[in-house]
Amino acid sequence: MFSRMRAGRWRPAVLVACLVAAGSLAGLVASSTATATDRAPGHRAVQVKVLVLTMFEAETRPWLERRKLPLTVEVPGAYKPVRCDRRGLCVLTTGMGKSATAATMTAVLNSTRLDLRRAYFLSAGIAGTPPGQGTLGFAAWARWVVDYDLGHHLLTEEAPDVPYGYQEMGAESAVFRLDDRLVDLAYRLTRNVKLTDSEISQQVRSRYTEKNARRKPFVAVCDTVTGDNYWSGAGQSRRAQYITDLRTKGKGTYCTTQMEDNATATVLNRFGRLGRYLNLRTASNFDQPYPGQTVAQHLSSNSGGFATSVTNAYLVGSPVVDHLLRR
Repeated sequence: MFSRMRAGRWRPAVLVACLVAAGSLAGLVASSTATATDRAPGHRAVQVKVLVLTMFEAETRPWLERRKLPLTVEVPGAYKPVRCDRRGLCVLTTGMGKSATAATMTAVLNSTRLDLRRAYFLSAGIAGTPPGQGTLGFAAWARWVVDYDLGHHLLTEEAPDVPYGYQEMGAESAVFRLDDRLVDLAYRLTRNVKLTDSEISQQVRSRYTEKNARRKPFVAVCDTVTGDNYWSGAGQSRRAQYITDLRTKGKGTYCTTQMEDNATATVLNRFGRLGRYLNLRTASNFDQPYPGQTVAQHLSSNSGGFATSVTNAYLVGSPVVDHLLRR
């Protein structure tokens, strides 16, 4: 699935008391270089209220630059250390793709160094979007998280009787419905957030004819599709909506595409935490070329929304994080 072009492309109350000397007094960690890697038996875990999930370093950077996260928690098996503050906010970079994300999430949820029993989880990353549903820099809260890959993918010329060359197969991780009350709360808190924009985003938008594609960034509620394959093209976009229709019984609207979120939802579901999960994606690119542009040209071009989408993921996610920290 072509979900996020890198060179221009869409993608928690008291902190741990830490030993200040071996076998001596405990103190609150305040140094930016402090770690919670070697803990004595009975040592208290970091109590997490909100765990923000980013997938790669550029998505993580706004949280590190705009929040003070002085505690570093090393978790064996995780892609990157967890960074936390005194209020219970932690940020975790999972790695790109479903395999890396599943490995990191499982390691973190099994860790004794983090107390996640009352935590909320927020994916905040960039994505691709179909021009009929979104625009560069727009932000979407998902109700449905749909797996694009699971199923039988056939060549349409070899199976012309199979719509879009796709037959679904049953799988636990194929589709998840997130908590409506939590999604509605997130949208109410952020629907009027002022989002950033850029000249290059405006230039790219102007080449598309769809109404939503030409809009300035906005906040919406619609649904996300996960796939490890990069793809581009109107036909592939229609296939993503077809798969969404099958998986959600016609209730879902595909509006963002990314590479990790069914893995995140699967792990959270197995640990009984799916009801505390929010999914936020901001569009760095369109999932298909503009009129007159080829798919190959689209894949190699500047998507126009990378910097905007990274910033807007923080701007939209941040008010929800602050609200959940006060709960």
